[in-house]
Amino acid sequence: MTNKTYDTIKNLALLVTPIVVFASSLVSIWDIPYGAEITSTLAAVDALAGAVVVVASKMYKEENESEQSN
Repeated sequence: MTNKTYDTIKNLALLVTPIVVFASSLVSIWDIPYGAEITSTLAAVDALAGAVVVVASKMYKEENESEQSN
């Protein structure tokens, strides 16, 4: 994974969480149809993006540690 891809996914994960909270608030206030489905989907996307960031970060660190020990 390139640094640009990693940064994009990381930023997405960091931005989606406040968006989910905001959307959840609006859904409650305005009684928007399918609100639970919308906010649950956003939360699931955020969880996946967070997992990808953690895995990519771990792989990057392991790769750098092996290169430094050589």
